[in-house]
This record gives sequence, C-alpha cells and structure tokens, in this order.
Amino acid sequence: MIRYLIEKEFKQFIRNEFMPRLVVILPCLVMLIMPWAADLEIKNVNVSIVDGDHSGYSAQLTGKIMASKYFTLKDVSSTYYQAIESVENGDTDLVLEIPYGFESRFVRENVSKLLISVNTVNGTKGLIGSSYLSMTVRDFAEKLLDENGILLSESMTVPVIEVATQTLFNPQMEYKIFMVPALMVMLLTLISGFFPAVNIVNEKERGTIEQINVSPVRKITFIISKLIPYWIIGFVVLTVCFTIAYFMYGLFPAGSFVTLYIISLIYVFAISGLGLVISNYSDTMQQSMFMMFFFIIVFVLMSGLFTPIRSMPQWAQNITIFNPLRYFIQAMRNVYMKGNDFSEISMHTIALSCFAIALNIWAIFSYKKTK
Repeated sequence: MIRYLIEKEFKQFIRNEFMPRLVVILPCLVMLIMPWAADLEIKNVNVSIVDGDHSGYSAQLTGKIMASKYFTLKDVSSTYYQAIESVENGDTDLVLEIPYGFESRFVRENVSKLLISVNTVNGTKGLIGSSYLSMTVRDFAEKLLDENGILLSESMTVPVIEVATQTLFNPQMEYKIFMVPALMVMLLTLISGFFPAVNIVNEKERGTIEQINVSPVRKITFIISKLIPYWIIGFVVLTVCFTIAYFMYGLFPAGSFVTLYIISLIYVFAISGLGLVISNYSDTMQQSMFMMFFFIIVFVLMSGLFTPIRSMPQWAQNITIFNPLRYFIQAMRNVYMKGNDFSEISMHTIALSCFAIALNIWAIFSYKKTK
C-alpha cells in the first residue's frame, strides 16, 4: 500500500508546474549568489580625512589608507565640521583628523595624536571600521619608527609584544567557507519543511483528503508516504549543494560524507515532522505557509547562522536549546570545517533525534483520520 501512496506523491509533485522548477533553481541561486551577498566581513568603509598638516607623513598615511581593501576614501575635507556634515548625511563612516604639526611632533618626540570620529548608527560597522583604521595607523607609526632607526620603548604607545596568529580550520579566513554549510542547512529546511507543510493542506483544499480518510490506510502509513518523497528530494538537493560547493568554492568536507548524510537524515526527519504538524493544524495553504515561515524566521535568527549564540543574552541562549536548526548548523560546520566524527557531534545527534521522534509522533497523533 505504501508503495502506491509514494508513487502518488511523486506523480503529484511532477505534475505541479512550479515545484520541480523550484527544486532545481532554488539550490543553484542560493549556492551561487548567497555566499557572496551574505558576507558579514566589513569592507568598503567610507573614510573622510581632514588633513590639517599637509606634510609628507600625512600624505603617506592617506596613501596607506587608500591602498587598504577595507577603506574607500570619500574625500579629503578642509575642515572637521565639513567632514562631520558628510557623516550626518550618511555618506561617511569614519573621519580621520590629522592635526597641524603632526609630522614635526612625531619627528621631534616620536609621538603624535590623531582623532578618529566614528558613525555608529551601524554599531558593528563603526566598531570594526574604527578598529581597522586604528590598526592601519599603528602599522604606519611602527613603519616610520623602523625607518628612522628608533627602538621601541615602554613609554611609547606602540606595542612592544609581537603576536603571531595561527588560523585554524579556515586559514584564508574566508567568510564564504563559514556560510556555505549553513546555507545548505537553510535549503534543506526549506525543501523538507515547507513542502510537507503545504502537502496535506493542498489535499484538504482539493478535497482528495476525504478519499484517504475513508480508505483502510493507517495514519502512520499515510504520514510516512507523505514524508519519504521529500526526504529523497531533500537529499538530491543536498548532493547538488555539495557539488556546487566543491566546483564553485573549492570547499570539500574535512569529515566524512557518510556523517553528513546521516546527520542530515535525522534533521530532515525532524523538520519534515514539524511541517506535517503545521499542516495538520492548518485549514488553508496560506495558514500553513505563514506558520512555517514564522518558525523558519525564528529558527534562523536564533540558530547562530549569522551571529554566535554565545554573544546572545543568557535568556536567548536558553531559548536556542529548543531550536533544531542550531544543532544541525553546528554539526554541519563541525564536520565540514573541522572533520568531526559522530563521537564529537554526539550531543547534536541526540538532540536532533529527540526532535525527530517528538515531532513525528505529534504529527501522527494530530492527524485526524475519520472512517
């Protein structure tokens, strides 16, 4: 019996003009465009420089800032108030004021002062941009002292401790490598969550659900037949994502594909169960789509996709415990970037298994089958 029900689901899916195209186009668009657009690395920070010194050193510092990939020189203002006006208009993010006597004081005392004014309407961009600019100025000062043959002393503001940084798991510090596994999770959520959420409601609106209700098909058989096609479609989409990640970004999992597919199977089982629960409680397609959209938005924002969970307030961290997306994203990134095996992601596997069991039991019991 289940064989014919699954065959029916596939035939309905293929006959739909929109769904097959969406399954093909959506992964390609997300994997080819989103890693470039969803890049939280701060670049192209607009800087306005107020050069009150007009010296060789101020010109060199301006050139160093212009050469950086992080900054875009908006203008060289004649007065500080003119530069601040561009900040108020939203055209400038940072203002660097080089005061009169900057070069002469640096040559005479090996110390000088600069003013950095930051537009913190966007607090993250302002904080990181000012940090980048401060490091650029510090590097410039160290270079001048080295060229002048001056040894650094404890009284100087330039640091005397050299720090060697070793980057692990993402040596090039490419944000795309961090985002691609998470985007795979989002695609799997959309395919395996949204489609089952609208499936039973679609049957209700067409009236075909009544034929199932009067048939001898058990509820568990009916639910499984609804889920299996979308599990298969989800894994096809996941395989396409793996292929695009390799050929487009050169990203190959450090761990095992078997681990990735097994943890993905558990997650798909869980998120499709949630979709069926929503479908069981919805009377129209619009209701199921809006409810699923609500849960997806909450899950994505509270999953650590863009911001670390540890940076959230404690009450928000407690809420993420009930978010299956959190565990799957962490597991996917750990396997892809760190090469973790099942023993190292055991807590994620257990949490997702609990979600899968609970949600699918709920889906079975919430489906009202009348005889």
